[in-house]
Amino acid sequence: MHRTLFLIPHEIGPLPLFGIGWLLILLGAGFFIRMVVAHRQWVAFQNTIPTSESAGDQANTSLPRPPSPAEVLKTEGWFWLLAGIVVAVFLPNAELQNVDGQPVGLAVRSYGAFVVMGLFSAIGLAMYRAKRRGLPPETITSLIPWVFVPGIVGARMFYVIQYRQDYIQDNFIDTLKRMASFTEGGLVVYGSMIGGFLGYLIFSRIHRLSMLRMGDVLIPCLFLGVFLGRIGCLMNGCCYGGACEPSALSVQFPPNSPVYKEQLASGSLLGMQIEPETNRIDEVQPSSVADTLGITAGQTFERGNFDPRTRETADRAIPEEDVPLGWGMQISGRYFYLSPDDLPAKANPVVAAQVISSLTALVLCISLCVLDRFIAKDGVLLFSGFAGYAVIRFILEIVRVDEGGQLGTSFSISQWVSMVVFALCLTALAIVLRKKPNSDSLVTP
Repeated sequence: MHRTLFLIPHEIGPLPLFGIGWLLILLGAGFFIRMVVAHRQWVAFQNTIPTSESAGDQANTSLPRPPSPAEVLKTEGWFWLLAGIVVAVFLPNAELQNVDGQPVGLAVRSYGAFVVMGLFSAIGLAMYRAKRRGLPPETITSLIPWVFVPGIVGARMFYVIQYRQDYIQDNFIDTLKRMASFTEGGLVVYGSMIGGFLGYLIFSRIHRLSMLRMGDVLIPCLFLGVFLGRIGCLMNGCCYGGACEPSALSVQFPPNSPVYKEQLASGSLLGMQIEPETNRIDEVQPSSVADTLGITAGQTFERGNFDPRTRETADRAIPEEDVPLGWGMQISGRYFYLSPDDLPAKANPVVAAQVISSLTALVLCISLCVLDRFIAKDGVLLFSGFAGYAVIRFILEIVRVDEGGQLGTSFSISQWVSMVVFALCLTALAIVLRKKPNSDSLVTP
């Protein structure tokens, strides 16, 4: 786990980098240079126009007319204004703060970086596959915003709805900021599929593309994106599996990771087995942290929480989220405090569900690319890919423990969606397999 790739500093020299600072100055300089270039190009063009009207008409037919400064301002002004608002308003609010609430820099998250890498990898593969099918690569670049934006929105909405209790803050603005922090994790693949598919349907209708043929082109690319995105999950420490014995398919996460905090709160990290209903300690593992503290079976775990006393001496140059915290707990009326050095250096082993998901997505991507060479009917590859992922995701949910059962069952929401997707795909496959083999064109008549 390496949640933050690097931290862009808050200030360089006498000025901050974001807000009213260096980046805004550079943006203003870029706008000034753009307008100067537009002005010079316009003046140079005007100087080439002869005084004779007839000669001028001849000249104008041979020389491209550059946009005037006013036209540049009209067509590009919104971009420069929007960029200025982002730099001056939004980026300062996205900076991490130290324990005193002072900004220390903007974090470049591993999760967001791998999502972006997955996006560009999927685009590259899609352009290659489209070219092999005789479709101009420009069609893929035109499709990107129609699929990516609804996909991100759908992925985030799915996650926020599923864990809505974790996103309600003290006020509306903080709630929106919390919901919008998707680069820190919290995107659901099924949500992205639903949102991206809706955008894809609209694009296909507008451009008169065959939905099934184009879907066959795109479906392997989706799982290439999942392959890299799940590595981002591993770096972020989310989407982990259940507790297990150390093995090649297990992973141990550091302090401040979600699984570390979960194991600490449940007592398992300290060697205690606690009955959830009564908070009674049923078992204490020999030589564990709890055992060295003198905690015994039969006592009651009354409460436990992170102790903030280390914040007082914390380094003010690091983000608050990176400050190591101690752990305090009250057991049968006695209070125990564990400093960061007293706590285990790593969480107990859990199944590396992110790695398994990543590798299975890569296998699915390669399998679909190979299968494509032997299929001559539209939609078979598309629905086979979705059905295959539904099976994989259903099985993966068995080893994952970050999602609870839904609708009064032990099945997670992703397992319910997997069952629905699998049934729909089998039905769709039965229909498309009865059709005649497809033609080469991706454009509907």
